[in-house]
Amino acid sequence: MEIIDQFISPESPLRYPLIALLFLTLFGILTLIYRQIIKMWRKRVRNSKSMLDDFIVRLFTLPGIWLIFALLLNLFSGLLSEEEQVYNVLRKISQIMLILIIGWILVQVVRALFHHWQKKFDIQNPNNLEARKRLTQMNMIERIMVVTIVFLFIAIALMTIEQVRQLGMSLLASAGVAGIIIGFAAQRSFGQIFSGIQIAFTQPIRLDDVVVIEGEWGRIEEIHITYAVVRIWDERRLIVPIDYFLNNPIQNWTRSTSQILGSAMLYVSYDLPMEPLRDELARIVKDDPNWDGRVQNIQVTDSKEWFKEIRVLVSSVDSSRNWDLRVAVREKLIDYINTHYPGSFAKITTCTPSSVSSAIR
Repeated sequence: MEIIDQFISPESPLRYPLIALLFLTLFGILTLIYRQIIKMWRKRVRNSKSMLDDFIVRLFTLPGIWLIFALLLNLFSGLLSEEEQVYNVLRKISQIMLILIIGWILVQVVRALFHHWQKKFDIQNPNNLEARKRLTQMNMIERIMVVTIVFLFIAIALMTIEQVRQLGMSLLASAGVAGIIIGFAAQRSFGQIFSGIQIAFTQPIRLDDVVVIEGEWGRIEEIHITYAVVRIWDERRLIVPIDYFLNNPIQNWTRSTSQILGSAMLYVSYDLPMEPLRDELARIVKDDPNWDGRVQNIQVTDSKEWFKEIRVLVSSVDSSRNWDLRVAVREKLIDYINTHYPGSFAKITTCTPSSVSSAIR
């Protein structure tokens, strides 16, 4: 110990290299021990049926290493207490790191808890309305808590710096033009955040809702504090500001239930009988697994000079199945009409100047 004290004494030329070497050596040893503990824990949780254990291991591996680093930095800064400037800088860095790492660990705790709770709900179930309600609220509350923790601990870390603390106090004291400018700049951001909180509890949309926005059909894939992600039917993603859902009318096809009616239109001549078509529709939907057994009918909804419009109405448990059912029904009815009543689809005769002159002659 006397030899080490001689080397790290203020008069020793090897003081800084030796302290750095001791720091890195001890950090390496403690990191190896920590990694071995994590590895043993990971092997143990692999045999567990719960996915939460593995999730927790992944969440806390990196923050633990940084916590070791910050604690060692705080400890080794005491070796330089004779040199006030270096000591103060290292102590301040270690304090800021410890504050931020504690905040990081709290964020990981929140994520782990909400991950555990969210696993209890299954939105793959067709009757998933209650699950989607709970998941939407939990996702939004989780994100609000994470943002709050991050903001709070960054503020605490910055307030440990004297210059930043004085600047903050002077801004609060003045609250003049700068405050007004900052207020206007932050107005939209805060509006988005409050819209996100409102959506979490009023729930005009939920996770996995089927919506039509700007003429695009899709599902709500993610809901964040300031925006939502809509997965369009062709795998594109539509990014929508969160306040859009409060300020604009949208179609929500799964607001209270996923059951839906869908229509297919056909344009046929007046001499086509309806009853055979209705019998054929009943036969088609009876054999189709996408039909839920509630509604199937054919109605004449309009009449024009050359044709009549018929609407085929069918029901399904959700919009995806209803789409598949409608295209199948349309295709099979067209084939049926072509086979049993050829020439019965609407025909529009166009007139050209030559045909008109020939008719006059």
